[in-house]
Amino acid sequence: MPLQLAATFRERIAQSARPLAGMWVCSGSPLVAEICAGAGLDWLLIDTEHSPNGLESTLAQLQAVAAYPTTPVVRAPVGDVVTVKQLLDLGAQNLLIPMVSTADQAREMVAAVRYPPRGVRGVGSALARAARWNRVDDYLGAADAHVSLYVQIETVAGVEEAADIAAVDGIDGVFVGPSDLAASMGLLGQQTHPDVEAAVMRTFDAVRAAGTPVGVNAFDPELADRYLGAGASFILVGADVALLARGSEGLAARYAPVEGGERESY
Repeated sequence: MPLQLAATFRERIAQSARPLAGMWVCSGSPLVAEICAGAGLDWLLIDTEHSPNGLESTLAQLQAVAAYPTTPVVRAPVGDVVTVKQLLDLGAQNLLIPMVSTADQAREMVAAVRYPPRGVRGVGSALARAARWNRVDDYLGAADAHVSLYVQIETVAGVEEAADIAAVDGIDGVFVGPSDLAASMGLLGQQTHPDVEAAVMRTFDAVRAAGTPVGVNAFDPELADRYLGAGASFILVGADVALLARGSEGLAARYAPVEGGERESY
């Protein structure tokens, strides 16, 4: 029986009358991913760069969130052709590639998600969840329509090349990473520094001038509002592990305060 795949993140952005709000899913737990998927957010970023995720746990999380209307995007650990092929084959329709600082890198990633002759993606659809084991009609012929590709600008060099990166055919959007950008600017840990915010805004201007959607990571609500006002089409405003960490700390502060500066051991 022919099967239909979900709409891509590219389609969700194009069809939405407002910016799409999402959160990081970093725990590696399908259960936590499913809880987040049912929260009502527009999208989830399943991270394999700074999280304990491999192919198996990423697959399990994609399966866990598939029943919900949220759109999953998977961040690859690196812009590597083989890694991209594996993530695509296990059913990741929407990919975010970190640390893209040149148009040539962007073009390499476009080639990685496309089948020959337009790219270099290896052909294994009969074996892969991507095509639901050949239950999706003409998956090979229509594969480009089933995949959306986003690249992450998070260096000073990337900011300078933002216009060229955004103009690469096949790049569906640019996501700005203020954390690594701050480090690249010599402002480690200062994502809200005015100079970092200014660099993000310059990137916004360059990417939007190319007619490409731009997104950003912003956990600070006031900063998130400024980025939304500046034209962000998609944004990440929290993370599963951060919410759990801060929430559990809040419980401890309220119900188990430390007396004398040291917590009792049991």
